[in-house]
Amino acid sequence: MLNIQQKVTVVEGCRANNIPQSVLTSTQPLVLKDFAADWPLVIAGKQSPQAAADYIRGFYSAIPVNACFAEPSIDGRIFYNSNMDGFNFTGSKVDLNLVLDKLLEHLTDNNPPAMYVGSTEINQWFPGFSQQNPIALDGLNPLASIWIGIQTRIAAHYDFPNNIACAAVGRRRFTLFPPEQIKNLYVGPIGFAPGGQEISLVDFNNPDYQRYPKFKVAAAAAQVAELDAGDALFLPSMWWHHVEALDPFNVLVSHW
Repeated sequence: MLNIQQKVTVVEGCRANNIPQSVLTSTQPLVLKDFAADWPLVIAGKQSPQAAADYIRGFYSAIPVNACFAEPSIDGRIFYNSNMDGFNFTGSKVDLNLVLDKLLEHLTDNNPPAMYVGSTEINQWFPGFSQQNPIALDGLNPLASIWIGIQTRIAAHYDFPNNIACAAVGRRRFTLFPPEQIKNLYVGPIGFAPGGQEISLVDFNNPDYQRYPKFKVAAAAAQVAELDAGDALFLPSMWWHHVEALDPFNVLVSHW
């Protein structure tokens, strides 16, 4: 496990319905404390995972979602297989209700299988959700997506747009690197990555500094953000981010 000392700056008083321009133009990541605390999904999730799942089901359009399934042996790390010629999970298009049922079934397992619904566009798959769980970005026309899963680890990668990522259910840990640290992150095969975007090959739970010696430089420049349910992270364009879901049932809502 990395021991990152530098914490992402926390901003108090920024809410989903009132986002200061200083947040939207920041070139540094920011934790927005209690940003989405009033969202019905956040409130449901604090009641129970079952309540959160039932709330999500109420908006589901019945269009199959892209889901990943993997054996418990991967320890939640979504990554390549041992030969680096494929991935350590199986992807399929399934009914979301089946995924939610499986997530709830494994809530108390000590070593559960990895299950993960990747970026799923909200307006198409969950019509009406954004109206009940709004964010004041109307003039920017954000792409809103939802991520649902068990305790998983998503390798460090970057996105081109700015992002406000809301930890709606469960806790999340983001480990963040400035764009210039790409040279120290040991980015994997170009054009061939688990989520489509190139990733760091370093296992953040057990970094191999003999194999990846320059990663020590990246780690020294890193910042960490710990998000509780209802918190959000403003993630500037091109910042590398490693994402860990810390609870047995997690929902993240991103706004690119």
